[in-house]
Amino acid sequence: MGQSWLDKAERKFGKYGIRGLMRYIVAIELVGAVIGIFNPLLYNLFSLNFAAIAKGQIWRLVTFLFFPEITSLDPISILVFAIQVYLYYMIGNSLENIWGSFRFTLYYISGLVLSILAGFILYVFAGVSQWPVGFEYVNQALFLAFATIFPDIEFLLFFILPVKAKWLGILYAVMMGFDVLSYLKYGSEGLAFSVAIVISMLNFLIFFLSSRNYKKHSYKEHKRKTQFKKNSSPKVVKIYRHKCAICGRTDISSPDLEFRFCSKCDGNYEYCSDHIFTHEHVHR
Repeated sequence: MGQSWLDKAERKFGKYGIRGLMRYIVAIELVGAVIGIFNPLLYNLFSLNFAAIAKGQIWRLVTFLFFPEITSLDPISILVFAIQVYLYYMIGNSLENIWGSFRFTLYYISGLVLSILAGFILYVFAGVSQWPVGFEYVNQALFLAFATIFPDIEFLLFFILPVKAKWLGILYAVMMGFDVLSYLKYGSEGLAFSVAIVISMLNFLIFFLSSRNYKKHSYKEHKRKTQFKKNSSPKVVKIYRHKCAICGRTDISSPDLEFRFCSKCDGNYEYCSDHIFTHEHVHR
C-alpha cells in the first residue's frame, strides 16, 4: 500500500515539527486571559478583523490568537478556564505522543490557517469583518481527534458521571452540525457562517478521512509497538567476577560476600566466605 501524503510530508519535513507545542499554546492562552481580564480593549487592536487587515494591519493574522477566553476574575470563570486549558494541554500532549511532533504541529497549524480562511470567507461573502475566535475551533478539532484516537478514555462529566471520549466526540459533532444547520435559515449570511464553521474543522476531516494509514497512528497500534519494543529489547546481563562453586552466589548477587580460591583443590575452584573452609576438596 502506498504512503499517504501525511507520511510523505513527515518523511521530508519531519525535522520542522515543534516539540512540546502545547506548552507554547497554553502560554499564549494565559497571556490572552491576562489581556481579557485587565485590558479587554486591547482585543480590538488584536482581533481577526479583515477590514482592518485590508488597511495594512497585518499583525492581526497572528495576534488574533490572544483572543481572551476569560474576561473577569469571577471564581467560576477562572475554574472553567483552568480546567479547559489543562484538558486541552493533556489532549494535545497525548496526540503528539501518538502522532509525533511533526504530524501534531501540522494538524494544529493547519487548523489555525483554516480559521483565518473561515474569517476571510465571512468577510468576502457576508460582509462580517471580524471573526471572533482564537483557538476555539482548533481546540474543538483537537478534541475530535482525541476522541477518534482514544475512544475508550473516560472523562468525568460534571466531575461525577464517567463518559467515554467517543460518546462526547459524537455529541460534539452533533452539536456542531446543529449549529451549521441553524445558520442556514438566515440566508446568505447564515450560509457564510455555516461554511466558515465547516472550514474551521476541515483539518479533522482531512487528517482522518483521507489518511490511508489511519490505523498506524491509532492508540492500540501505538501501544502494540511500544510493548513489542519493550519485549524485544536486549536485556543487559551483568557479568560477575567471582562465583562460589558450592552455592552459586556471585559478587553481583551477594556483593557483601568475600570470595577466595582454594589452593588444595585441583583446578580453579572459588568459594564464598561461607564455604571456603567447609567444602570438600576436589581431587582429580
